[in-house]
Amino acid sequence: MRLLFINRYRSPAMHRKTVLLAQTHGFDVRAVFPRVWQDEYGRVEQRTDWASDVAGLQIASVDFLGRVNDPHRATYRTLDFGMRTFRPDVILAEEEPDSIAALHIAVARALFAPRAKLVLYTWQNQTRPLSAPVRAVQSAALRAVDAVFCANAEAVELLRLHGFHGHTPVIPAIGIDASVFTPQVRAPRRPNIGYVGRLAVEKGLDDLLAALVLVHDLDAHLTLIGDGPQRADLIQRVAALGLSERVTFTGALSGPKLISAYHDMNMLVLPSRTTPVWKEQFGRVLVEAMACGVPVIGSSSGAIPEVIGNAGLVFPEGDVDALAAQIRRVASDATLAVQMRRRGIERVHEHYTQERIAAATATFLRSLASEHRR
Repeated sequence: MRLLFINRYRSPAMHRKTVLLAQTHGFDVRAVFPRVWQDEYGRVEQRTDWASDVAGLQIASVDFLGRVNDPHRATYRTLDFGMRTFRPDVILAEEEPDSIAALHIAVARALFAPRAKLVLYTWQNQTRPLSAPVRAVQSAALRAVDAVFCANAEAVELLRLHGFHGHTPVIPAIGIDASVFTPQVRAPRRPNIGYVGRLAVEKGLDDLLAALVLVHDLDAHLTLIGDGPQRADLIQRVAALGLSERVTFTGALSGPKLISAYHDMNMLVLPSRTTPVWKEQFGRVLVEAMACGVPVIGSSSGAIPEVIGNAGLVFPEGDVDALAAQIRRVASDATLAVQMRRRGIERVHEHYTQERIAAATATFLRSLASEHRR
């Protein structure tokens, strides 16, 4: 089966699913992705050597029109994505239905590969006001597609509200490498609460600091990993609360430094708060932490409870007393912490590794392609 896979992946680790679809699941894959990735963290020239020895996989890195990290107002500098020569059976484009890129791909499919099934991807789980042009783009794209992969269950509900009644499998776009994010047992130590992600108001970090004050008797330390627009305000807040000796700002971490930071945590907290235009769409750091054997606590915002399942603890978003109580439970109950570690590792291996996600993706795409031949 020939699969045209269009995505905005920006590293060999993210492209692992692409490799698995070709190597393990037998697809002939043409992968199209941006030649250059540039966002607030810097510029990345995309590597292409990760596919040099993969049979059944051809790659095409292309330039972009607009900003590559803008999911809605940018598209690929190509007319047909290679459809005329590749002749795909299925086109999987990990683009939001309300994006110019999605409409571009739908038009190209209609012109150059009309028999191919078309699948898009959405993270959106929050009803937002859309301008008339964006509504028109979304309506046209949804009329053209056969299925939309969804990052979370609320995204399915939102698609139904927009009038889409096609296939909507809930499968994350990217899993984690379980050979990298691995558990490690370290000696008991002063409780270390961790947070990984953007330092932004919607992430609920003011609530986390307030909860740290409420559990002062635990002598817990908080490590904030990441950067963002709220950093300066948070530093001032920490000082005002008298927490300067108990809170560390590390900046953004990646690779072995991030893994080591996870291993130093007694728990990870994701205290996100819903806004009128955003709520947590997945919470990848929860999966990374669980894979490393770290107990996780999350708010009730968006997809967090869905991702955690029975592996961690959930508190009502914005409820500082409830968050403090959950932190106290994990810090004080060694049996509970061990159970959470075990359940977290099991949940990741059952649902969130690159291998699991590639397998689920392949199964669905084959089923969809078979409908084409009936």
